Amino acid sequence: MDTEVFLGCACELLAIPSTSERPAELRRALDYVLDFTGPGFTVERFESGGKPSALVYPGTERRDFHVILNAHLDVVPAPADQFRPRRDGDRLFARGAQDMKVTGLLAAQVFRELAASLPYPVALQLVTDEEVGGRDGTRHQLDHGVRGRFVIVGETSGLHIVNESKGMLVVRLLATGRAAHAAYQWLGDNALVKLQRTVASLLARYPVATEEVWRTTVNLARVGTRNEARNQVPADAEALLDIRFPPGDADLSGKTVAEVTAFLQGFCEPGVTPVVDVLDQPHHADQDRPEVLRLQQVARRQGYPGGLLRKHGVSDGRFYGELGIAAVAFGVGGSGQHGPDEYADLSTVVPYYLALREFLGPPQVQP
Repeated sequence: MDTEVFLGCACELLAIPSTSERPAELRRALDYVLDFTGPGFTVERFESGGKPSALVYPGTERRDFHVILNAHLDVVPAPADQFRPRRDGDRLFARGAQDMKVTGLLAAQVFRELAASLPYPVALQLVTDEEVGGRDGTRHQLDHGVRGRFVIVGETSGLHIVNESKGMLVVRLLATGRAAHAAYQWLGDNALVKLQRTVASLLARYPVATEEVWRTTVNLARVGTRNEARNQVPADAEALLDIRFPPGDADLSGKTVAEVTAFLQGFCEPGVTPVVDVLDQPHHADQDRPEVLRLQQVARRQGYPGGLLRKHGVSDGRFYGELGIAAVAFGVGGSGQHGPDEYADLSTVVPYYLALREFLGPPQVQP
């Protein structure tokens, strides 16, 4: 790989503002990586909810792939200047540099060099909706029969292996009350107050984290009411919660929507109802799997510890986990994810490229 040529291509990809509200830019980013990957492969295109995705593989027949390289090409919104990549020493600054266009393009680079010559089926999976949930990309492809035995999701990891991540629960709390004149509170029933007490009960059980901790956390993301008058008792209110939970949470992990709803109802004031919009279970890949051990080995050959990590955020790997398919995150280094100073650590680019090449090549575990 010519590193400078690769980084030039990476900068072109980073300059594409591929955010969820720009469908043309999502398609442009996808087409750019498909063109970069080159000819000679079958390209299956998918679309769901206005989000395009693709599955690329050698040959003409989709198979049970031994390895799938998964990359998302969408990014979160940012000011225009973050879509003008700039280099400062070993740092490449841009929206999506860390999360995760540089790693995704490296996966495409390795795939185009090795895929056709490997003695087992491998695929490159490109999606454009991970930042808004992943259900129209990776999940949609899985719903249409795409399967693999081991998946490498190119989320940043600094050449560590992320084999465990928390589950995600998105909940709306709907409060109903009775309107009245604010001067005569006893004639009404304040929905906002009931909602506030419910949230307080949840936060008493799950206090706001002030440092990194491997436990369940509750984020109060939004509170609203249709009431617009200061002198009226609100008759309705709604809160949006983002809850992250580890495998060890006996109240949430492995539970159904009905069971989780019943559990949350126990925190609710009369007149407050929890509605579960999303329930994604925690993700875990066995640390003793041959593929995980091999990833650690190839990372160490490049001078990195290759340690195992667990992450608080979710990735599209959770959809594979739901099907019993092992998935890990493995990517380049960097920092500032979703922030104004997001960057990829360029000192990790070549080691990652070499590690991924070695992982895919002999002695890759065969069936």
